[in-house]
Amino acid sequence: MVPETIIALDAMGGDNAPAMVVRGADLAVERMPDLIFKLVGNEQLLEPLIGESKYLKSSNCSVIHTDKKVEDSEKPSVALRSGKDSSMRLAIDLVANQEAHGVVSAGNTGALMVMSKLGLRMCPGIDRPAIASFFPTLKGESCMLDLGANIECDSGNLVQFAVMGQIFARLVLNLKRPTVGLLNVGSEEQKGHGELREASAILRQIDLPMEFIGFVEGDDITAGTVDVIVTDGFSGNIALKAAEGTSRMFTFFLKEAFGSSIFSKIGYVFSKKAIGQVRERMDPRKYNGAVFLGLNGIAVKSHGSTDSLGFANAIGVAADMSKYGFLDKVKDELRILHAEGEASEKLRGTGDA
Repeated sequence: MVPETIIALDAMGGDNAPAMVVRGADLAVERMPDLIFKLVGNEQLLEPLIGESKYLKSSNCSVIHTDKKVEDSEKPSVALRSGKDSSMRLAIDLVANQEAHGVVSAGNTGALMVMSKLGLRMCPGIDRPAIASFFPTLKGESCMLDLGANIECDSGNLVQFAVMGQIFARLVLNLKRPTVGLLNVGSEEQKGHGELREASAILRQIDLPMEFIGFVEGDDITAGTVDVIVTDGFSGNIALKAAEGTSRMFTFFLKEAFGSSIFSKIGYVFSKKAIGQVRERMDPRKYNGAVFLGLNGIAVKSHGSTDSLGFANAIGVAADMSKYGFLDKVKDELRILHAEGEASEKLRGTGDA
């Protein structure tokens, strides 16, 4: 019998909540029947939606009522002080109290980060959390972190991100020995600031089930040169937003081109199938689910404007991390690193400096 996985859902977070959350949970149960959900939110809104669903039942779904939620416009500090009874905070508390294996929210990113960090605390051996997510590439998919949690990072932080990123890639992308690269302004060893070069030196010495190939550049992200791209949150967030903007621009230009003349419209009819394949491969819903790695618990951030399919995919990420023991693997591999003498001292970094 497959063990049950319990996921806490912030049912009030996101542009289209709570309907999107319930429908996403329904899709997720169809794919993974062993899932159990604890939906935190307004029961008067949730119960009718659950009643209309196909796969959610009293045996796999329960509601924890609260009429409070974190608004998207709230500053994280305000949400932290005033949101103790919010759907987001109560969902996180379920994980902290070991009543759920992971939490998924499409709500305020900053609030989710600070609440998760306070409620779940840091994983032993990790100084800072990192936001990780997927990118479509010419070769398939790759993982990238940090995407905005840490503006500045020292060499120890970057090494820790690499350790967590390669475990994440092994579990979620099903890779036996992922390749890892540090994002830099060039691939030459003398390029970049001192923290990058020091992190590179440490990563070349450690013995883990990954292959560190050195520095990679911006165009290597979409080329799929490596499976895991490691960078600070400043560069990572810029890369993420640039990729999202490029995707929207490509879609706009394509629509504009096919609508420019009668011949273009006819051409669209003949190429519709091929365009559909491209759209499916680049569909952001497939890559929905940014993970806060480094916490002593599983927390996944769904895009706020996603639909039920995208939210179901975010739930799938949380479920996979729980089922395949992500947290235990992080702790085990950090122990290996800390046992390697000199590398251990550098790995600890400077914390929140």
